[in-house]
Amino acid sequence: MPQVHGTAILEGDVELGDGVEIGPYCILRGPIRLGSGTRLLGHAVLQGPLVIGAENLLWSGVAFGMAPQSHRYDPFKPGPGVAIGDRNVFREHVTIHRATHDTEPTRIGNRNFFMANSHAGHDCLVGDGCTFANGSLLAGHVEVEDGAITGGNSAVHQFCRVGRGAMVSGGTAMSLDLLPYFTLTTINYVGSMNLVGMRRRGHSSAEIDSVRWVYRTICRSGLSLKSAVDRLETRREDPMVAMYLAAIAKSRRGIATRHGRDGSERRGGIPDPIA
Repeated sequence: MPQVHGTAILEGDVELGDGVEIGPYCILRGPIRLGSGTRLLGHAVLQGPLVIGAENLLWSGVAFGMAPQSHRYDPFKPGPGVAIGDRNVFREHVTIHRATHDTEPTRIGNRNFFMANSHAGHDCLVGDGCTFANGSLLAGHVEVEDGAITGGNSAVHQFCRVGRGAMVSGGTAMSLDLLPYFTLTTINYVGSMNLVGMRRRGHSSAEIDSVRWVYRTICRSGLSLKSAVDRLETRREDPMVAMYLAAIAKSRRGIATRHGRDGSERRGGIPDPIA
């Protein structure tokens, strides 16, 4: 049976699965559905429409389903709300805003780790197994693919995409799309690859070599992006290369390469590890 602390406030249509725990001073305004085993430790504020799956852990001060921070959006329009998957961890004061779309919710997948004070804006789409360090900010309409990592106090501009297994370094920002397994080391500047992430995800040596070749072609060859894409086309039959071609083709913001703000001075002259 669900356990609800006596100080919690539940209003409207609130459905609690088996083993749900609602801690002290939580406020839930439906329609809300919480999956089995999900725990709210205390002082959480949830605003429906909101669906949260099984075995999620919400620490104190989280706020989910609030109205988008938009001058043009009616703050009292419920819309499709927020949909969250299973086994996510949301640390203190994480905020996730509901969608502006009429049909699709802001969506968070499974097994993600949102550290304290991180934020996902309206209409974000977050995949599975991502990590967002303290103070990470995702603007509206951002898409984050599986296994991506954002460092502390980083910021992702609206409509940008963070590719599968990519990494945004702490204290930096991006207003262009970041390709899979690339590492953004300062503003819109790709300084390396997330080789550790690839190995942890079980990629073979051949797959890692393919990504190295893509990285060198796009970021180290001196070619324009168009010419680099033409070179990638010669190896389209390689699934890893095809992944990059698809990501570039669907980009709306443009692609971060090594033409952003060079952070070599900030890095103390440390050479690129991908030689």
